[in-house]
Amino acid sequence: MNSIDLIILNFNEVRRRSIKVWTSIPEEKLNWKPDDEAMNCIEMIRHVLESEHYYHLALINRGSLPEFISPFENRPFTTVSAELEFAKPYRNKFFDTIKSFSEEDLTNIKIDRSDSGYIRDLGDMLLRIAYHESIHTGQLLDYLRTAGVPRIRIWD
Repeated sequence: MNSIDLIILNFNEVRRRSIKVWTSIPEEKLNWKPDDEAMNCIEMIRHVLESEHYYHLALINRGSLPEFISPFENRPFTTVSAELEFAKPYRNKFFDTIKSFSEEDLTNIKIDRSDSGYIRDLGDMLLRIAYHESIHTGQLLDYLRTAGVPRIRIWD
């Protein structure tokens, strides 16, 4: 197994666990949020899916996008499965892009997000993208705890 395969494996494992959490949220809690400033549960799920698409385009651009027109914007929030289904073709294209990179690309390609305070190697950036999703999955677990909803076991 090479580095690209491991990166894909990591993305799949992170998403598998995210989906376990996302689909365990009772429908009546999808709009719950801990305070007025926070995203609610379904908004956070959408944020993760939309961010992955943004990051994919940023990888292709080799840096932050001057303008991002999101296909997720202005879509009504519905269900977790509808969100996942809508995001599926974008995730597939993202994976196709990852698979097109070589081992050398992981260190030689730089992703310039200096507007956000960093420039990173492609490999580092790919791991950061998966980490972003992991963080939000942890936040959702905390939301569920705070809302008094039993949490699914994700450590299998």
